[in-house]
Amino acid sequence: MSTKLYVGNLAFTTSSEEIQTLFAKAGTVESVSLIEDRETGRSRGFGFVEMQTKEEGAAAISQFNGMELGGRALTVNEAKPRENRGGGNGGSRY
Repeated sequence: MSTKLYVGNLAFTTSSEEIQTLFAKAGTVESVSLIEDRETGRSRGFGFVEMQTKEEGAAAISQFNGMELGGRALTVNEAKPRENRGGGNGGSRY
């Protein structure tokens, strides 16, 4: 079963390929998704990496959390399920 990791405090110039190469040192990377601003297309400084197994995810956390990349100390931990933030259409105003 795969594990999704949150990767934060990324330099805005960090590429998906750099993250893929780095996390491959801990195991099989299934996907890398860097989050970009909708309007500018610029990186928002965080993303998600999906590792093939829980063990590889744990290895990635222990190896890369706090590690410096692009002059910034990475934050790496298990991603939390996305919360429904509401908003949008159809919400009650009262």
